Amino acid sequence: MTIFRTAGAAAVLAVAFVANSAFAADEVFISDAAKSIAINGYDPVSYHTDGKPVQGVAEWKYEHEGAVYKFSSEANKNAFKADPAKFAPAFGGWCTVGASKGKKIATQPELFAIVDGTLYLNSSDGAHNLFKKDKPGTINTAEVNWSEIESTPAQDL
Repeated sequence: MTIFRTAGAAAVLAVAFVANSAFAADEVFISDAAKSIAINGYDPVSYHTDGKPVQGVAEWKYEHEGAVYKFSSEANKNAFKADPAKFAPAFGGWCTVGASKGKKIATQPELFAIVDGTLYLNSSDGAHNLFKKDKPGTINTAEVNWSEIESTPAQDL
């Protein structure tokens, strides 16, 4: 009887782990689910150093919080590894305006802004224009909403 209880408990824990892993994966916008590629394969450090998105390469990749980030150089990869919080996009790379409205919306790498050292991405020209009109307000509202939607799958919002 004890063996069955232990096996049953292990099965429940395994299901809970798989369920939590699914939620964790959706906390970061993944453009290529099969490979868990973040930011459509663009180098998150390049936004800060080059002022624009630069496509990363498979040679220099690094996994962080269940997502694979690609980099355009080994130096950028090492900078990210040393301080991922500095370079990873806000809201897991989901649209900032979408997060401000309680949604997770896929982003376009070229629609970005760096505000106070943080990378913010948006989903469309319209969303990006809304963001530019009120950066502080949009970011504050998105931060409040993010705490409630972060672990919720995008399709459930």
